[in-house]
Amino acid sequence: MNYSFTALATLVTLLGCTAPQPDPLSGKLIDLTYAFDENTIFWPSAEGFSLEVVSAGRTPAGFYYTANNFCTAEHGGTHLDAPIHFFEDRHTADEIPLEQLVGTGVVIDVSDKCADDRDYRVQIEDFTDWEAQHGRQLNDMIVLLRTGFGKYWPDRVQYMGTDERGPEAVSKLHFPGLHPEAAKWLTENRRIKAIGLDTPSIDYGQSTLFESHVTLFEKNIPAFENVANLDQLPEKDFTLIALPIKIKGGSGGPLRIVAIVSGK
Repeated sequence: MNYSFTALATLVTLLGCTAPQPDPLSGKLIDLTYAFDENTIFWPSAEGFSLEVVSAGRTPAGFYYTANNFCTAEHGGTHLDAPIHFFEDRHTADEIPLEQLVGTGVVIDVSDKCADDRDYRVQIEDFTDWEAQHGRQLNDMIVLLRTGFGKYWPDRVQYMGTDERGPEAVSKLHFPGLHPEAAKWLTENRRIKAIGLDTPSIDYGQSTLFESHVTLFEKNIPAFENVANLDQLPEKDFTLIALPIKIKGGSGGPLRIVAIVSGK
């Protein structure tokens, strides 16, 4: 007796024998987000995070009820920088396509170099060395820069170079970032979806012109800053989901970012 493939597939479906589908979330889930609380690190000139308890306890009706108000600057803790942050008429936080916030992630590990130089800026050769080692180009990927500074969180002095507040403290910041020439190379030679790192800014602490921000954001490439737990990720073959709070017209906002690392 002969059956067409379509007829067999229909019969299998009707009999409830559909083959199990792969779980898109299979693998180890790693949270790359710092919790927002009184210890959250913000740029020295930005307002920090505050939580106001509105209710916490039993109501007159007898049930338990908790609700809070919170207040925060867009740029602090684990957060998104939208391209509009440093380039006019580019994507706001709510306009960034989801395809740029979800996808294959890679880690460029420069932690050894940053251990010897707090002001290290990631170079073009750091990217080309990764490509030579792994045999692939950094196209259609979310690139994460591991400086090793995540180990200092939430110590502001160790993490940022100063715990002083206010505009005058900005000149005292010392932490690694991305060299503007490397940012330019990425935008001209590769097609990355987004870029992130484990420091407060994609530009290094002593930057005054924020050229890496400008270069990336002109091309509508968003940045993730203060990303947590990069030491728990492999250098390749994992999936990233990086979803910020959807602030209409926002220049950024708190970000929940998760990695899915395959067990193979």
